[in-house]
Amino acid sequence: MNHTDLTPSDWVQRWSHLVSPGGTVLDVACGQGRHAHWFHKRNHPLALVDRAQAAIDSIALPASSCEKIVADIENGPWPFAGRRFDAVVVTNYLWRPLMPVLLDSLAPDGVLIYETFSQGNETVGKPSRPDFLLRPGELLEICRSLRIVAFEDGYRQAPPRFTQRIAAVREPASPAAVTPYLLDSPSKSFPLTG
Repeated sequence: MNHTDLTPSDWVQRWSHLVSPGGTVLDVACGQGRHAHWFHKRNHPLALVDRAQAAIDSIALPASSCEKIVADIENGPWPFAGRRFDAVVVTNYLWRPLMPVLLDSLAPDGVLIYETFSQGNETVGKPSRPDFLLRPGELLEICRSLRIVAFEDGYRQAPPRFTQRIAAVREPASPAAVTPYLLDSPSKSFPLTG
């Protein structure tokens, strides 16, 4: 895969309409910013993180709409602790210990758009180490607490690769999860229904 190509992933393009208008997008392992440019053109504020200073420095977007952070997210602290985003975008990157953090970084109605290599890719190229390849159905399992909008798992032709791709939404708390309220009598409570 050509990492200098600034064309956004077709998967990211296809599902970016799910991000609320003007919602902040976190681009993880952003590289040279191909998705940052895509979302910037659609008026989304951005938070970008990559471990390569040169990659971050190459992203020519206004500082007023783009927070750029150089951080080793595999060995150092998560630079966005306690923050929530309207979208988290990840492509061609897998660090399993970070997955719970990424899901926790989604705001209610936040969208996860994720695409990376899966098992089978070792037969057509790199990456080929199991550490960097999703197991069958792994993204579905990781995202089981989200509403799955779309999922694909399989071979892609150009360039040849095996991937898993998911678009999923963190739904706001359902009315049934809200504490029941009292009507006429303090001894009767009724769950909210929608």
